[in-house]
Amino acid sequence: MNMSRPAVHPVEAPPFTEGGENNNGPRVRMKEVQGMPGTPGGLGLRIYQFLFAVVSLAVMGSTSDFATATAFTYLVAAVGLQSLWSLSLALLDIYAILVRRSLRNPKVVSFFTIGDGITSTLTFASGCASAGIAVLIANDLNKCTINHCTRFETATAMAFLSWFAVSPSFLMNFWALASRQ
Repeated sequence: MNMSRPAVHPVEAPPFTEGGENNNGPRVRMKEVQGMPGTPGGLGLRIYQFLFAVVSLAVMGSTSDFATATAFTYLVAAVGLQSLWSLSLALLDIYAILVRRSLRNPKVVSFFTIGDGITSTLTFASGCASAGIAVLIANDLNKCTINHCTRFETATAMAFLSWFAVSPSFLMNFWALASRQ
C-alpha cells in the first residue's frame, strides 16, 4: 500500500520590510477609546456620575419628609450606592492614568461591567419611581404647599443625570468585554 506520511518542511520567514504594503506583523490591540476605564474620558464620566449622585443624595437628604415615600428612600439608597461606586472607580482611574496602566484585563472589565450594570439599573429604577411619586404629589394631589416638590423633582432629575452618565461607561465596558478575542 502506498500511503502518504506527514513530513515537516522548514519554511523560511519572509524578510521584514519597513513601510512595505504587505507587512503582516503581529496584531496590535486597539487604542484606548475615551470613556473606557483608565482613560481621561472614563475619569470624566466617573466624576460626573459621582457629582450628580451626590447632589441628588444631598438634595433629597435635605428634606425632612423624604422617608414618607418608599420611592424616595429607595432613591437615597440607590444614589448612595452609585456615589460610592463612582468614587471608588474614579480613584482607580486616577491611579491607572498616573501610572499609565491599562485596565483592559478581562476580569477587571467584567467586574466594571457587572457593577455598572447593577448600579445603573438601580439608579434608573429609583429615578423612575421617584418621578412617579413626585408627579403624583405635584399634579394629582396638588400638595406642593406642604411638601418639598421642587426638591423632590431636583433630586430625581440629578438621579437621571447620574444614570445618563453611567450608561456610556456600562456600554463601553460591555463592548470591550464582548469584543475581546
